[in-house]
Amino acid sequence: MTDLSALLQPDKGQPARAIHLVDADGYDAWLKTQPVRHRTAITAQKLTPTAFASAILPGDNADDWSVVSVVADVDKLSSWCLARLAETLPEGTYRVEGAEPGPATFGWLTAQYRFEKYRKADKAQGPRVLLTGEIAKIAETVRLAEATALVRDLVNTPALDLGPGELEAKAEKLAKKHDAALTVTKGHELEAGYPMIHAVGMAADKKHAPRLIELVWGNPKHPRVAIIGKGVCFDSGGLDIKPGAGMRLMKKDMGGAAHALALARLIMEHRLPIRLHMLIPAVENAIAGNAMRPGDVLKSRKGLTVEITNTDAEGRLILADALAKAVEDEPELIIDFATLTGAARVALGPDLPAMFANDDALAEDLLGGGTAEDDPLWRLPLWQGYGEMLKSDIADLNNSPDGGFAGSVTAALFLEKFVPKDTPWAHFDTFAWRPAAKPGRPKGGDALGLRAAWAVLKSRFG
Repeated sequence: MTDLSALLQPDKGQPARAIHLVDADGYDAWLKTQPVRHRTAITAQKLTPTAFASAILPGDNADDWSVVSVVADVDKLSSWCLARLAETLPEGTYRVEGAEPGPATFGWLTAQYRFEKYRKADKAQGPRVLLTGEIAKIAETVRLAEATALVRDLVNTPALDLGPGELEAKAEKLAKKHDAALTVTKGHELEAGYPMIHAVGMAADKKHAPRLIELVWGNPKHPRVAIIGKGVCFDSGGLDIKPGAGMRLMKKDMGGAAHALALARLIMEHRLPIRLHMLIPAVENAIAGNAMRPGDVLKSRKGLTVEITNTDAEGRLILADALAKAVEDEPELIIDFATLTGAARVALGPDLPAMFANDDALAEDLLGGGTAEDDPLWRLPLWQGYGEMLKSDIADLNNSPDGGFAGSVTAALFLEKFVPKDTPWAHFDTFAWRPAAKPGRPKGGDALGLRAAWAVLKSRFG
């Protein structure tokens, strides 16, 4: 993981290059106050008053320069407004003049994330350090950035090096660091207790055998919160095999598990007063002679039977068994993360995770947390009128209705069957991937919905 901890430092008056911020409304007035050499440099660099635009302002000598950067609103900085500077400025230490960088510190850190596990590290640019006078917020910002980097690292890692066993190892390392209890169920015990997790993963070779990974931490007297993450380490589609283009990014189908691990890490690092129960059903949806078939009927941990109408709708199957386990311990709140449906991406695009909730207050809190943290969500409905699409002629329900209508909604309705109505539950259908780079957010794996969920947990239990 990229070391981000040294990139945000307390401002104790040490030497640093100045970053001047200006927005479009104040740009012309600001420009009039600048000396001739600055206006000349701005003209030469073709600076325009658009967000993320910047220019170098010369000083009295060659090494005495500062930076001007255009932001959307100088009075309300976003997480990302300094991110492009963090990607492009020369190595050095910087200070925002006349203001605290505030939320922009997060984007400053995440902009310097690099995934270089499989290639030589780029040494052309050294670290860019940002100073802040809000010293008490540094540790929290670094933790959030490191949790985001953890999601990115896990999602970016190919399935060859990140199967169910490697996910287990990540959870074990996290448990040891925070003195949490780790339980892993696999083999005959998995088949008997979690038959749908077993069925989805049984075609994988022994190295990638399916398992349920559980981590429990915290005082048993504290409110119990279950965090669940879909851990399909590679998804071929099963016998309903994906085309090559659809399979290309399926290393990222464990993005839900990555989010669950990162959120669990935040909870334990912060020592949030809850009883955490993290569950990751970890599988590879492979193809072999013993793979589950379209038309098979599986019995779930809850006892409901499921007709398999599409082996590529496997994520909801393993989540259902994990949800059934979680509710047995009567949690006060359940949050699950899953790279579940392409329908959510069609509806909302790659930047905006679909969020479903059976509790309006929880949904409003999550939407508010997403807005406050620049980690937006969009609530989609658990529209009960579509429940009839899940009916089966021979089982209690099917796993993938014909026709493809409202695919993300019917997937959420499937999961809802395994959650008691009086247990607050939120389901994130998140992409966990950035198809094109944005400032602070490189192409590749990414955390979408993580900070929104963390904001709610802090607010409710902190």
